[in-house]
Amino acid sequence: MTTTTEPLDVQPTPLALLLLGRESDPRSERGVDCPGDLPAASDPDLVERARAAKEKLGDKVFVLGHHYQRDEVIQFADVTGDSFKLARDAAARPEAEYIVFCGVHFMAESADILTSDDQAVILPDLAAGCSMADMATAEQVAECWDVLTEAGVADVTVPVSYMNSSADIKAFTGRHGGTICTSSNAKRALEWAFEQGEGRENKVLFLPDQHLGRNTAVRDMGFSLEDCVVYNPHKPNGGLTMEQLRDARMILWRGHCSVHGRFSLESVEDVRARIPGVNVLVHPECKHEVVAAADQVGSTEYIIKALEAAPAGSSWAIGTELNLVRRLAKAHPDKQIVFLDKTVCFCSTMNRIDLPHLVWTLESLADGKVVNRIQVDKETEHFAKLALERMLALP
Repeated sequence: MTTTTEPLDVQPTPLALLLLGRESDPRSERGVDCPGDLPAASDPDLVERARAAKEKLGDKVFVLGHHYQRDEVIQFADVTGDSFKLARDAAARPEAEYIVFCGVHFMAESADILTSDDQAVILPDLAAGCSMADMATAEQVAECWDVLTEAGVADVTVPVSYMNSSADIKAFTGRHGGTICTSSNAKRALEWAFEQGEGRENKVLFLPDQHLGRNTAVRDMGFSLEDCVVYNPHKPNGGLTMEQLRDARMILWRGHCSVHGRFSLESVEDVRARIPGVNVLVHPECKHEVVAAADQVGSTEYIIKALEAAPAGSSWAIGTELNLVRRLAKAHPDKQIVFLDKTVCFCSTMNRIDLPHLVWTLESLADGKVVNRIQVDKETEHFAKLALERMLALP
C-alpha cells in the first residue's frame, strides 16, 4: 500500500468560489462586496447618526422595512410590510429620490421595477440576498422550458412565479404568459393559470418555492399530492420522465425557504405537548406535513392580523421568521406567543441589514453619494412588469 502527499487536483466550483467570497455573480441574489467603511457595530452613537442623516435628507429619502428586519433597523422605517406591499409603497412615493429598502435583493429589484427612473432604489448591504431566490437561475429555468418543450407540454404550461424570485425569473414568467403571486394570493394566481387556454387542461410550472405551490394546490384547491412533481434543476430532465411531466398538473421547482423549511412535524408535536391548547400558526412556505398539522396557515400579514384578533390569554406557536415572532410577542404581552421550533433561526441574509449598514447608507446619501443602487435592465424590467401587472389584474 502506498500513500502520497501530493495535493489532489480538485478545483472549486463557481458556486463554491461565490460562497467563499472569491467570485461574484452580478445576476445572482448573492453579493460579496459592500464598498465603504462601516461604523463599528458597538458605536453608541449609531442611533443618533441614523436619525440625523435621515432628518437631513427629509422627504428625499423613503425607508422601507420588511417584517423580518431587526428592531434596530425597523425603528427607522417609514413603512413596514411584506415585499410586494413595500414595493408598491415605494411606487406611491414619486417625490422620494432615494428608496432605501431594508430587505433583500429581489425585493429591491421589484421596487426598482415599479418605481420611476428618477428614483434610486438602494440596498444597504449587497450581500442581503435570498437563498430561495438563488435556487432558480435564468439559465436553469430556460433549460427546464426546453425539457417541457421536448416533452410536448410547454404549450399547455403556464409559469407562476412567487414574488420571492429574481427579476430574471419574473421576466421569464412574463415572456411565457405567466403571472406572479404572493403567499396571500397564490390560490387566485393558480386558478387564473389553470383557466388560460380554451378547452385545454393546463399545467403550472411553479417557481421557485415547491412548498407554497404544493400547499396551495393540495390544501386550498383540492389537488392530490400525485398531481405534483418536483423538477430538480441539478438532474437531467429535472429528474423526471417525459411521462411524469405529461401526467403532472403542478410542476414544482425544487426550491425552498431556508427558514420556513426548518420547521418539522416534530416541532408541531413537541409544542403541543409542552403547551396544552396552543394554536399552531404557520407560513405556507413550510413543508406540507407541517402545514397539514397546523391549526392555521397564512402569509406574514395573515399571521400579524390573526394575533391582533386573538383573545387575551390564548397561546400561539408561530412558524415564521424569528424577528417577527419576537416583535409580535412583545406587542401582545396578554398572549403567550412562542417560536414553533426550539432552535433559534433568523433569516441570515435578511439580518445582514443592520444599523451600521443603514447608517453608512443614509450618511452617504446625505453627502450626495448614491451607494449600492439596484437597477434592473430595461428588457428584464419590461417583461417582469408584464408578469406583475397580470397579478395586479387578478380578480
